[in-house]
Amino acid sequence: FNSIDWVAKRDEAILVLLYGCGLRIFECLGLKLSDIDNQDAMRITGKGKKTRIVPILEIAKEKIADYKNACPYEITPNGILFYGQKGKQLNARIIQKLMENMRSGLGLSPDATPHALRHSYATHLLAQGVDLRAIQELLGHASLSTTQKYADVDTKLLMESFNRAHPRA
Repeated sequence: FNSIDWVAKRDEAILVLLYGCGLRIFECLGLKLSDIDNQDAMRITGKGKKTRIVPILEIAKEKIADYKNACPYEITPNGILFYGQKGKQLNARIIQKLMENMRSGLGLSPDATPHALRHSYATHLLAQGVDLRAIQELLGHASLSTTQKYADVDTKLLMESFNRAHPRA
């Protein structure tokens, strides 16, 4: 994280939103305070300007509040939520670079990207038994076939686990 306290808090809030709420990076960086004014859910504007409601985790609310309290720029209800260091809307490349640095420092695969956090969100929901159609709604996919790839990944992992664990496999 950047040594500037508010930037670190901003980055942490963004990473929690990407993974904890399954947001696309442009959805996250396009958030306004008015989009998250509900205590339990956020209004997300996704691809094709479609709007969906996504539950917001308590930890995400806390991280956003920490960031808002530390941010040196005024955050108004209909203005941008996430600022860059120079007071303009944050560029997605900054978060992509943050993930690159984290990957390098932690020895993670090049596949560990901001979008991979969204994939992890969906895969973990599916692994916990959440219905594929509910995941489709949460992710804002127009087609169930787009969401289906998470079921394919889950089935592959299930078979690998079965083959490792079953005495007759």
